[in-house]
Amino acid sequence: MTFLNELDAIGRGLPRRDGPAKVLGTAVYAYETPLENAAYVHPVQATIARGTVSQLDTTAAEALDGVVAVLTPATAERLASTEDRELATLQDRKIAFRGQVIAAVVADSSEVARHAAALIRVTYAQAAHDCELRADRDDLYAPERVNPDFPTDTTEGDVDAAMAAAEVTVEQTYSTAMYHNNPMEPHATAALWDPAGDGSLTLWDSTQGVHPTRATLATVFGLDEAQVRVVCPYVGGGFGSKGQPHVNVVLAALAARAVPGRPMRLALTRQQMFALAGYRTPTIQRCRLGADHDGTLTALEINVVEQTSKLKEFAEQTGVPARMMYASPNRRTTHRLAALDVPPPSWMRAPGECPGMFGPEVAMDELAERLGMDPVELRIRNEPDVEPGSGKPFSSRNLVGCLREGATRFGWSERDPRSGVRRRGAWLIGTGVAASTYPVSRMPDSTATIRREGDRYVTEIGAADLGTGTWTTLAQIAADALGVPVSRVDVRIGDTDYPMASVAGGSSGMTTWGSAVVEAARAFRARYRTEPPDGAEASGVVQPPDDRYAMHAFGAQFAEAHVHTDTGEVRVPRLLGVFAAGRIINPRTARSQFIGGMTMGLSMALHESSVLDPRTGHVVNHDFADYHITANADVDEIEAQWLPEHDPHVNAMGSKGIGEIGIVGTAAAVSNAVWHACGVRVRDLPITLDKVLHALE
Repeated sequence: MTFLNELDAIGRGLPRRDGPAKVLGTAVYAYETPLENAAYVHPVQATIARGTVSQLDTTAAEALDGVVAVLTPATAERLASTEDRELATLQDRKIAFRGQVIAAVVADSSEVARHAAALIRVTYAQAAHDCELRADRDDLYAPERVNPDFPTDTTEGDVDAAMAAAEVTVEQTYSTAMYHNNPMEPHATAALWDPAGDGSLTLWDSTQGVHPTRATLATVFGLDEAQVRVVCPYVGGGFGSKGQPHVNVVLAALAARAVPGRPMRLALTRQQMFALAGYRTPTIQRCRLGADHDGTLTALEINVVEQTSKLKEFAEQTGVPARMMYASPNRRTTHRLAALDVPPPSWMRAPGECPGMFGPEVAMDELAERLGMDPVELRIRNEPDVEPGSGKPFSSRNLVGCLREGATRFGWSERDPRSGVRRRGAWLIGTGVAASTYPVSRMPDSTATIRREGDRYVTEIGAADLGTGTWTTLAQIAADALGVPVSRVDVRIGDTDYPMASVAGGSSGMTTWGSAVVEAARAFRARYRTEPPDGAEASGVVQPPDDRYAMHAFGAQFAEAHVHTDTGEVRVPRLLGVFAAGRIINPRTARSQFIGGMTMGLSMALHESSVLDPRTGHVVNHDFADYHITANADVDEIEAQWLPEHDPHVNAMGSKGIGEIGIVGTAAAVSNAVWHACGVRVRDLPITLDKVLHALE
């Protein structure tokens, strides 16, 4: 085959290659892997928030027909590493949070395993617990760093002096709720130790990264990574919760070791996921803005209080986006944690940027109100020339373009700036805007291999597809890099037998894996020129980013909100997002990602809140009946657009991450629209009718 000089697979809205298999039900997910004589694992969870297990009576469970084994701290294998305390399951009797795994049943069927687990009788030595997050706690502390490796606090100039001298100020506290990732496919694992007894372990796991999972499990069990294989061709959603292994993965492997020769299946129930699969910490954000009468910011501050677990620290980087979003000579950001008797928080879609843009973007709207200035114009007026803090030039920054394009598309010029003046029957109508941003991330380690097999070109990399389109977009990148039709490119992903790939997280997947694929294609073409023989092969590794530039994607979110004058009910019939996210690899899958993120942002604004009872440490609304999420009926019109953006500095494709920016800013835009509709400023999410009804009365 002769290489073509140029093709245009990138930029075409090709249908998902994995779509037919998923629609027809032939796509095999981790839990469905065909395994002969598989057994089923069901965890037993603590019903207290802190203390010790005094006694586990497993007699009735073990007597049940079909029960194969019961794992307890007395019978479970000792792990080689317990450094990650979240994964050190069944290693002792201590209880650090309600819902912690204290035993597990292995049975011939999932039904028997669940029944047997309910028969185990547990006696506790209960200790006093503390599960309440407050900003006035006297034990708040500053973590060494915030996720993943940002400074905890930053200071530029003199914020206090600037606030004292400012002509107009805003000083308010905002809060976001506790949120739980709830992908449709729960966390699920199948595990099998090699029956031949060579000590090797195979895991079929619903994960955002097969190679990181392999590395973690090898450490926990004291194995060489070559002894562990992780397979995951399909994932039914993750949103960050599957970005690192949780206890279910270790528990499945422990159970498989306890019953030699039998593979194990473990799928967390929806209720179990609320304790065992991570969540987004609630945040309390004290924001201060100072400005001149012309709208120029003179001071910007955000002080964040959030929670972590006494078992394992995780510090959400909530204050980080305020460090670079707008120009201000005086700026301060801080993070303080309360270590509580709760499960460990973890990644959730757009960690840091998602909660961290709520307070500041609502504060900007409040500042615009006090200035009598259009909130779009206020944001444009405070556009920085270079990245605040670092002083680096932006590789590209088109926030102003997003704001102006969005305002035109949304009909913003017709907006009356006064609140509570537009009405349609019993509904008050308002519109709001907020900015969004997300950093461009390229992970340091990923390798791709390209091989000619007959008349086809095969790209192999151990990447993950969470449903975002990786099967399709990697083929488009490889085709253009090779100069061959995309129809002749196959992709193989989701297996540690393929070259190393980073986790699908931080909107870094395509940026990282695609860069490795381009390098592999360049090596392939350099080695074989225009006539590669059958079996020809070359590999490439991701190259480090150009650190001379600050790299970010930007967007503008517009929302229309309706508030019922009699009931306080809030509806959002219209959402628009306009984004500047580099070169779009596939418009069809990109639009899906933007709209999906905006839908989750609407869910955050109006519905989602994990209600933790501080008396028990229990999330009481731990299912879909009570943990409300946005459905199709919640928004009539949702539209995602993007600006053409050429950025040669971000990577060889010119792409930026798009999986997370859609959620950023959406909740703030909705809150601002609710204020415009009815005059009530809701600073504490979610926006429920009780928070506006008092004003309507």
